[in-house]
Amino acid sequence: MAERIVVALGGNALGRTPTEQLSLVRETARPLVDLVEKGYELVIGHGNGPQVGMINLAMEYSAQKGGGTPFMPFAECGAMTQGYIGYHLQQALQEELRRRGIRKEVVTLVTQVVVDENDPGFQHPTKPVGCFYTRDQAEKMAANKGLTFMEDAGRGYRRVVPSPIPRRIVEINVVDQLVKSGVIVITVGGGGIPVVETPYGLRGVEAVIDKDRASSLLARDLHADRLIILTAVDRVCVNFGKPDQRELAEMSIADCQRYIAEGQFAPGSMLPKVEACLDYVRGNPEGEALITSLVRAADALEGRTGTLIRG
Repeated sequence: MAERIVVALGGNALGRTPTEQLSLVRETARPLVDLVEKGYELVIGHGNGPQVGMINLAMEYSAQKGGGTPFMPFAECGAMTQGYIGYHLQQALQEELRRRGIRKEVVTLVTQVVVDENDPGFQHPTKPVGCFYTRDQAEKMAANKGLTFMEDAGRGYRRVVPSPIPRRIVEINVVDQLVKSGVIVITVGGGGIPVVETPYGLRGVEAVIDKDRASSLLARDLHADRLIILTAVDRVCVNFGKPDQRELAEMSIADCQRYIAEGQFAPGSMLPKVEACLDYVRGNPEGEALITSLVRAADALEGRTGTLIRG
């Protein structure tokens, strides 16, 4: 039986414009199809931080300028990113599969993810979205528009929005059926469309769910053998950016907890990735989580790089 893996792609790795993304996804598809070629059963989640911020900002700007564009809530902007990022990924994967003579279907599923409307994340925005700004630019926008900004891992300032914890993937049974049918499924895009349960059905909310946490929930619900979170580095580091920086080949649950308590991982950057892996291995003690770079994903699965997290 094929080993089932859930792969979480970062939104920043997909580019900042549709044109740039079309080019980048072709590079992204190659290492993903490498995994398919090695016989893994693949499910793909992805981020949308730059893309959802871009869409929201464009809609807001047009509405303010009287361009006839209605105000577009974050939930709807998230749904838009699921569609167009999924379309680009599907197309790139289909082309790479065809080039290698692999007969596999690829589908994007627009996915809703239930959150708790009383989640404390709504009172403390932490999820970076949109472009990077200088400190002066961020301070002016915060004063003029009432937005919240945070410094993002030394790269500049970005707007932050609420990031509630994902509780339930609404379409999980459909995802499971598709995967069992041999389809490569792109799902929980951007963490999924955040919705809350009401007496009248589901309602979208102003938030962006962290894609690593949503992918972790997806991996647990699908009983995946592995969760792979792809980022910009081959391995997780402690004392990052300091002279005594050290790469970690492996972490236990206790190691993760200790490093988190020490503040080793930046919020909005490596911290949610490590926390997502913790959630996965706690919920699936037989599984393993990996954090590594996209180009080294196959090597990480064979133990040559990456940070392995297990229970």
